[in-house]
Amino acid sequence: MQELVEQKPRWGFWKYRDRLRLDGKPWNHKRIYRVYRELGLNHRRKTKKRICDREPQPLEVPAAPNKVWSLDFMHDTLYAGRCFRTLNVLDEGVREALAIEVDTSLPAERVVRVLDQIKGWRGTPEAIRCDNGPEFLSETFRTWCEENDVEIRYIQPGKPNQNAFIERFNRTFRNEVLSAYLFEDLDQVRELAWQWMIEYNEERPHDALGKIPPTAFRKKVEAGNSTLELSA
Repeated sequence: MQELVEQKPRWGFWKYRDRLRLDGKPWNHKRIYRVYRELGLNHRRKTKKRICDREPQPLEVPAAPNKVWSLDFMHDTLYAGRCFRTLNVLDEGVREALAIEVDTSLPAERVVRVLDQIKGWRGTPEAIRCDNGPEFLSETFRTWCEENDVEIRYIQPGKPNQNAFIERFNRTFRNEVLSAYLFEDLDQVRELAWQWMIEYNEERPHDALGKIPPTAFRKKVEAGNSTLELSA
């Protein structure tokens, strides 16, 4: 039993009992459970924490870069069945995609690393809009936002429409990339996601931006601000 537990520490009693039966051990399940208890192998049941009440956040964002970024995760599978996730980062004010991070696991530390990479060439936003996932509720993420003077705008649980800008982006990414190709490995996903993000930002007309790409719209906004500053 101890050897089996060392090999498979997260299985649980009935899985161990079935494995022992397959190994030819005819012991009664009551006897096995008695030993299981005496060895202190019972798993503690994890209790769910109640999420704090969230106030609905307005979706109005000035047409300017780095006002509000929105973050969200997506899930898909490779051709062989292996699951992977993507972390999508969008600048809401100019609808520009800032990152599509791809891997099998994207914990809070990875989220912060992506944000630091974006910070190096883009700066930081005034606020980040996100859901109540564990990565965004983590101390790691909240500390990063506090240290960088970034407000966190959590949406209400079960209300993805309150993060509508990135939900719309996710739908486009799903239709044009994730649902359109069969991926053999993560490198293929990363390469195609990067190519698509460049095309989305620099070539694809965006209806909400006057039918010009997000990068062109951002440059237009920045040029207009510079003109106003020079005039002043």
